[in-house]
Amino acid sequence: MITLQQTIDRDQLRRAFGSFPSGIAAICAYIDGKPAGMAASSFTWVSLDPPLVSVCIQNESTTWPTLRQRPRLGLSVLSQWHDQASRQLSIKDGDRFAGVEWDAGPDNSVLIRGATAWMEVSMFQEVPAGDHVIAILQVHRFDWVPNTPPLVYYGNKFRKISMTAEEELHATAEQW
Repeated sequence: MITLQQTIDRDQLRRAFGSFPSGIAAICAYIDGKPAGMAASSFTWVSLDPPLVSVCIQNESTTWPTLRQRPRLGLSVLSQWHDQASRQLSIKDGDRFAGVEWDAGPDNSVLIRGATAWMEVSMFQEVPAGDHVIAILQVHRFDWVPNTPPLVYYGNKFRKISMTAEEELHATAEQW
């Protein structure tokens, strides 16, 4: 018999939420002569017509208020080789792009090299949601590398999708 907890404990609830795997996206732009960005573990696609994706961002984010004002953002779906880049893009202080390879995309977007997919997006709608905001973003341009495995966040750890040795060799060769 399943017994649900009647009292919501934040730490326990965070662990329960962590039982659902999610991909990691980097949302970045080129601002005042340097890249700015952040990582989000709540990326998902929303709609094909119009093409929309979403990310959830903590209300306390100091990066999002700057990014959300940009006409275009680069959104990179990080690959399994980006665990360190994801950590770097999540730091509170210091250079988030130290050691992260990136390219300037169209319209001052910033795209992370080696990702599984890239999108140039703009703000479509924001929805307040408790201690987060749901940012719905419209996709204007995109590209992807088939068979490139994504970085997965599950159980408060970065994980890899299991691949055969042949698939991994092929994905690595395509990536680099």
